[in-house]
Amino acid sequence: MALNLALIALGSNQFSSAGAPAPSLRAALIRLAESGGISLRAVSRFYSTPAFPAGSGPDYVNACAALATDLTPRALLDRLHLVETAMGRRRDTGRWGARGIDLDLLAMGDTVLPDRANHDRWRALPLPDQMRETPAELILPHPRLAERAFVLQPLADIAPDWRHPVTRRSVTAMLDDLPPASLHEIRVFLDNRSTTDQVTFSALPDSNRKVIHGPRDRRRLR
Repeated sequence: MALNLALIALGSNQFSSAGAPAPSLRAALIRLAESGGISLRAVSRFYSTPAFPAGSGPDYVNACAALATDLTPRALLDRLHLVETAMGRRRDTGRWGARGIDLDLLAMGDTVLPDRANHDRWRALPLPDQMRETPAELILPHPRLAERAFVLQPLADIAPDWRHPVTRRSVTAMLDDLPPASLHEIRVFLDNRSTTDQVTFSALPDSNRKVIHGPRDRRRLR
């Protein structure tokens, strides 16, 4: 079966079963890499970002990762949820509550789900409606992808040239479209490019660790 490139976002702003936010992100990556059917291809720097919506909790540690997988989008989302549950994620704390681990499927190749019309509706949804409504089905690419600096900034580390299959805007272009003020509070928390793999991903299997961005490895996925 052909492998698809999947882009995911990771976040944490409280302790999980793996500990503090940064170790929680690393633990989630390790669990995914060891779960079968997934090859971890690139990981962004870790960023410190304000909680969204503003004032809803402590700052987050956010990152993005690129995966190669033969799983379907739904099966991959289920895998992300299994990792969240294994790390103590509860889903009864409210949509915008603090989280020990949060894993979002951002995109899978050029896939648009469930269809163009529904995707356009969710992508155009005003913020007040976003606060009230939750989609009952998987929407790909993530409908809020182009609006969130805390996603686009780490995503630009690993897939700057990836293009949204609906708007055809690249990650770099979407990041440039954001108001400069939205980037001011995003700070590098951990630069994986300037630390050794042993420090950041020491528990990853060698077959996965060797393709992660390292100090001298700046390959970009498209």
